[in-house]
Order: sequence, then structure tokens, then C-alpha cells
Amino acid sequence: MEYIGYILLGLVILIVFYAVGGYNTLVSLRNQVEEAFSTMDVYLTKRYDLIPNLVETVKGYAKHEKETLEAVISARNKAVNATTMEGKIEAENAMSGVIGRLFALAEAYPDLKANTNFLDLQNQLKSIEDDIANARKYFNGVTRQYNTKIEVFPMNILAGIFGFTKKPLFVVADEQQRQNVKVSF
Repeated sequence: MEYIGYILLGLVILIVFYAVGGYNTLVSLRNQVEEAFSTMDVYLTKRYDLIPNLVETVKGYAKHEKETLEAVISARNKAVNATTMEGKIEAENAMSGVIGRLFALAEAYPDLKANTNFLDLQNQLKSIEDDIANARKYFNGVTRQYNTKIEVFPMNILAGIFGFTKKPLFVVADEQQRQNVKVSF
């Protein structure tokens, strides 16, 4: 009878150690998701700061393209003002689409394409877009790992007890954004 007490005590200790280890793993993964999103947010902020300069440069050459330029500024403002992770992802998807339209617009104006200020801003934006793409890959990878961990048994039990919830991936939701921008002269 005495052995049964030790066995039960040992099982309780093992369960407690598993729970503590599982909880710490989930906290670590959640923090990695938040850090990945924050890193991506830094690049997005750099892009937000660059876009008004780019739009002002284009305005001088394409005065009658007001609709496209207003769409770019509107998308930028929505993205800047997004407060949740889901809202930021949705706003960024819209932003990517209008930036493509802005560059397609620039293709129609040869003088604009030759403007050194525009070229410099375009190169800076291209570099930032590359950084954002890499940050999105990292964010999605960490988020996938976190989501998998909280959904598999028996970790899903701990995740439910401690309130860990699934995080959204950064995906392109609009099919039009998956299409190549068509430029015709």
C-alpha cells in the first residue's frame, strides 16, 4: 500500500512538471509571435513614412491621377491606424494592392521614371518591401509553430486552461493582389 502512495505522488509531480514545462513553452512561443509581429511592424512603419514622399513626387507628374494617389494615402492611413494584429494584416493586404497601382501609374509617365528623387524613393520602398516579405515569412513560421503547439494533444488542454488562443497568419486575402500588375502603353 505504501508503494501506491509513492507512485501517485510521483505521477502528480510528473504532471506538475509537464504542466510547468508546457506553460513555459507556450509563453515562449507566444512571445516569439509577438516579437516577429513587432519586427514586421518596424518595417511597415518605415514604409508608411516613405509613402507620402513617394506620392508627393508622383503628384507633380501625374496631376490627373488623383484617384490612385488618394487610394494610396487612404490605405496608408488605415494601416497606420490599425490597432489589432488582425486589423493590421487586413490593412497591409490593401496597402500592397495600392502600391502596385502606384508603380503601374509611374510606368505611364516616362519623365517620372527618370526623376532621381522618384527612383531613390522607389528603390528605398523596394528594399523595405523585401524586408517586409522576409519579416512576414518569419512571422508566419513562428505563428504556425505556436498555433500547432496549442492545437496538439495534450498541449491543447494546457492552452485552453491558460487562455492561449490561435494567432492569425499574414496571408493575401484578396485574389486581385495575387495577380501581376498589368501595364500597357
